[in-house]
Amino acid sequence: MTNMQFAKRLQPLQSNVFADMDRAKAIALAAGQQVIDLSLGSSDLPAEAHVIEAIAQSLGDRSTHGYLLFNGTFGFREAAANWYEQKFGIKVNPETEVLPLIGSQEGTAHLPLALLNPGDFALLLDPGYPSHAGGVYLASGQIYPMPLRAENAFLPVFADIPAAVLAQSRMMVLSYPHNPTSAIAPISFFQDAVAFCQQHNLALVHDFPYVDLVFAETGDWAMNSSQSPIPSTQSLVPSILQADPEKSVSIEFFTLSKSYNMGGFRIGYAIGNAELINALRQVKAAVDFNQYRGILNGAIAALTGPQTGVKSAVATFQQRRDAFITALHRIGWNVPTPKATMYIWAKLPSHWSQNSIEFCTQLVKQTGVAASPGAGFGKSGEGYVRFALVHEPPLLETAVEKISQFLH
Repeated sequence: MTNMQFAKRLQPLQSNVFADMDRAKAIALAAGQQVIDLSLGSSDLPAEAHVIEAIAQSLGDRSTHGYLLFNGTFGFREAAANWYEQKFGIKVNPETEVLPLIGSQEGTAHLPLALLNPGDFALLLDPGYPSHAGGVYLASGQIYPMPLRAENAFLPVFADIPAAVLAQSRMMVLSYPHNPTSAIAPISFFQDAVAFCQQHNLALVHDFPYVDLVFAETGDWAMNSSQSPIPSTQSLVPSILQADPEKSVSIEFFTLSKSYNMGGFRIGYAIGNAELINALRQVKAAVDFNQYRGILNGAIAALTGPQTGVKSAVATFQQRRDAFITALHRIGWNVPTPKATMYIWAKLPSHWSQNSIEFCTQLVKQTGVAASPGAGFGKSGEGYVRFALVHEPPLLETAVEKISQFLH
């Protein structure tokens, strides 16, 4: 085994913010700490009963037990296309413009294999979700990080990208509402992004897991910008396809993990430009079949059934957000109130501003409160920490009390 050689592409994958915090949590537990885990954005809310029932009904059907090929997923693709039309007013062809995925992470990780040759650049948000970078590394591509700054509302500045990088770039990845900063983007920003990608022959990739986790006061700002002639039907935040209705350069990834509390079921889809969908389908065909048909039946029930569970989940996370922010303000940590997602993106006190990893390591070691260090999401995330609102308000308030003891 000592002479075994591994691919160089594994080297940048050795560090992962979630794996690092898992180790820190394990050490704290071994030392007797009671851990309050705010480090992982995995919803603690259950999937709706009608979704579970649809899956349960499938289990007894022998015809669902075999491999599921692309043609067998049409019902799910049709439900996804109809969901988009109702939510965003965008016509979608379920045959050529939708592809089932094992969560949106599969799509963002595999698409670079279809777009990048070794050495090509991908333009990624910094900070951003780790799998966006991981997929580029697997494709032997290069990453150009687009810094996100508070003074720019955590939106990238396209004019800052060097011409030499653009000449070698093949794709840009955006994601709003954004993880980890919780920022949202107006339709005018997406219109600028589409025009920029058209000009520079880039595929525009939009990871969109938090489309529904948006709080009601957000909508007017996000959708009804004076620069935007594009109306919304149901959603409080825009889809990239509303800025690119011809689907000229754009592909969007949606997962049922957040809106429908189906993270463990691993179901999502890609939607958009038919050529990009076909290219991703070719990569996917070399890697896996589709999920169990019963999971897709549950997803169809989620997309086509009552949406009261989605609204209830949003209300729950808004209540948690308000409780956590109020508690932070009470201890003197003045963090802005996020407009979306299940996260709080908090700027660290000055003496921790260049060491978010040490802050999180010491916090869980001394108090049992686990959070995610901003540096784990990219260089521009340094100086911040991300808290996931995956517990009820009383436990969140207890966590803040422990944080206060740690800081003081």
